[in-house]
This record gives sequence, structure tokens and C-alpha cells, in this order.
Amino acid sequence: MKSFQTIKNAWAFYDWANSVYSLVISSAIFPLFYSALTVVKDEQGDVISDSVSFLGYSFNNDALISYVTAFAFLIISLMSPILSGIADYVGNKKLFMKIFCYVGASACIGLYWFNLEYLWFGLLCYLFGLIGFWGSIVFYNSYLPDICPKNEQDSLSAKGFSLGYIGSVLLLVLCLVMILNYKLFGFESEALPTRLSFILTGVWWIGFSQYSFYHLPISNKKGRYTKDVFFNGFKELKSIYKSIKTNLNLERYLGAYFVYSMAVQTIMLIATYFGVEEIKWPNNDATMGLIISILVIQLVAILGAFLASRLVKFFGNIHVLIGLNLIWIGVCVFAFFMETPNEFYIAAFFVGLVMGGIQSLSRSTYSKYIPDHAEDTTSYFSFYDVTEKIGIVIGMAFYGISAQLTGSLRYSIVFLILFFVVGVVLLLRVPDRKINC
Repeated sequence: MKSFQTIKNAWAFYDWANSVYSLVISSAIFPLFYSALTVVKDEQGDVISDSVSFLGYSFNNDALISYVTAFAFLIISLMSPILSGIADYVGNKKLFMKIFCYVGASACIGLYWFNLEYLWFGLLCYLFGLIGFWGSIVFYNSYLPDICPKNEQDSLSAKGFSLGYIGSVLLLVLCLVMILNYKLFGFESEALPTRLSFILTGVWWIGFSQYSFYHLPISNKKGRYTKDVFFNGFKELKSIYKSIKTNLNLERYLGAYFVYSMAVQTIMLIATYFGVEEIKWPNNDATMGLIISILVIQLVAILGAFLASRLVKFFGNIHVLIGLNLIWIGVCVFAFFMETPNEFYIAAFFVGLVMGGIQSLSRSTYSKYIPDHAEDTTSYFSFYDVTEKIGIVIGMAFYGISAQLTGSLRYSIVFLILFFVVGVVLLLRVPDRKINC
């Protein structure tokens, strides 16, 4: 019989395993690699060409990657209700968590072969990496109310994110040592160690997740697969929706989360691409500056996650979330006008501070609002996940269209500011009471 502490540690440790994807692939090395392949600059650092030919059409490079990202999240939002319904009925959420983990990690390894000649294959691996990462998160998050009482969920959620930030930074540093000292390791250029970092990401993700898979519990449910099971998820979502409509706190909170999460997730996905094209880096080399910024974000996010979990004890979840959204608005206004590396570093510090807090606190706040008598926690988190993913689809679509029409990422920030402002207004409608019960 495993102790509750062992199970909680194993749950939090999955963040250590999978967060290398969100840092190395989503935020750091892959965006730089993709931009190096698809952007041509002159000696002054001005962009000469950022067009990519794909399926017979010419795309702005940022627009193309945003469309693929939006398409991946659309797939996830359609799949997760079906899979969560099966998981809740049959009781095998850990199995689905494993499947998505292995799909995502294998796709990371496949990015080793990413190049413009076989762009379709690289984008397909990128697509499946996103599906694997975010698909596994649905089932991972749904464990939180099952293994932890409400008064401990803020701190456990923060612990998971903090482990993720630490683990992902360790792997990123390892990859950077290999890339920046490629001659010392016997490589002819930075290209091969950069591609090897994608393999390391997949291996890290699979390897360290085994600890979580070994200790996380399996449900006692023994339902059987039938044709009705595959549609059970949508029935569950409909049932969850009706339940949410009778819970004023949860309904209003979820509406606010939908809007501000749209902006948060879009920023996380586009920040590096923005830094490459909109900031004037010395010697036209953005690599080290962006890596330093990303490391600052990751390390400060640890502090942000724990600060948020402490502040809720004094001010309550909703007040803290409002404060975090207001800081995000300030960061976005600052980002619209920034041009220099030092300004980018300042923005990175504040992004890290509020990113860690808003991610961990949003998850634990939703978990607390789930009714105590609810047994289908996977379906509740599937609803949460679908809300988040549809928001990302909309956010990335705005971003892609803006990049395609204007040729600049700067103007997409206006949409992000608007999302945060609306998020604050909607959070103000959530009854102000502490939910640290």
C-alpha cells in the first residue's frame, strides 16, 4: 500500500518529466532552430525574408507555425472529451496518460529530422508533440482532486510546476553546453547538437515519467468497452456543463479563465519567435540573449508559483488571480514598445513571476471549485482542458492572422492586452471568498 505522500510526490514529479517539452520544444531551442531555418536577415539584423513554402502555398513563417499549433489544439479539444469519458467509465486514466506521453516524446525525437526539404514531416512531429504533451496533461491534472484534499491543492500544484521548471532548466543547460561548445564535443557545427537536444527531450520525458506511472493509482472501476463508451465523454461534458450552470462560482470562474488563459498560453507559445524578429540583438545573434531570457523566466517562475500559493492564504484565490492579470496587462503594454535586449530581460523577469503563479493557481482554483461529491474528475478537467484549448486556438488564430497581414508580431499584443482586461472584468464577477477549505 503506497503512502499518500508517495503518491503526491509521484504526481508532482510528472511535471519534472514532461516540462522539458514546454521549455526545449515550445519555448527555447526549437523556436530558435525553426527561425534559423526560415528567417533570412541582412548584416544589420533586418529581416529580408520570412516566407515559407508549404503545400504549394507561401506562408509567413510565424503564421505557419501558429496555424499548425492552433490545429493541434483543435484536435486535442475534440479528442479529450472522448478519451476522458472512456477513462472515467473504464477507470484507466493512467493508461491514456502513458499513451499521450509516449506519442509526444516520440514526436520530440522525430524532430531530429526536421528540415525545409521535408517540412511536412517536421511539422507533423511538431503537431504530435503538442498533442502528446497537452493530451497527457488532461489526465495528469485530473488526478489532483483525487489524491489531495482541497487545503493542500494550491501547494501541491505549485510543487508540480516548480519541479517542472527546475527539471526543464537542467536539461536546457545540458543541451546549451553541448550546442555552444560543439567543437569540444567533436561536432562540426551547432546543427547536430541542436537536433540531438530534441532526442534528449524525448528520452528525458519517457524516462522520468516512469516513476510517476509506477506510483500513481489505478481506478477501481471495471467498466467494459462498448460503442456507447466512445460517446460517453461528450455526454459527460454535457452533464458537467449542466452542473457548472448550477454552480455560479465555477461558471463565472471558468468564463474568466477561458479569456485570460487565451492570452497566457499564446504568450508562452510565441515569446521566443517575438524575441527573434522584434528585438535588435547585438551582432545580429539572438541565441544567447533569448536563452538567458528563457532561463530567467523559468527560474523566476518557481518563485512566482510559491508566492501565489502563499498569497491566497491572505487574499483568496480570486483576488490574487486579478492581481496577476493586472501585472500581465502591464507586461504586455511594456512589450509593445520594447526594442532592446535589456528591455526584453526586464519583461522576461515579470513574465516568469506571473507565469508561474497564474498557471499553478488557475489549476488549483478550478480543482477547489469541483463539487466534493464529484466522481468523474477526469471529465471535469476535460471540460477545463477543452476550455483552455479552444482559447488557445482562438489566440493563435488571432496571432497568425495578425502576423500574416502585418508581417509583424508586435500588433498581436493589442489582442492579448484586450484578453487580459476582459479576464479581469470577468474575475471581478466571481464571488469574492476564500476557497482554501
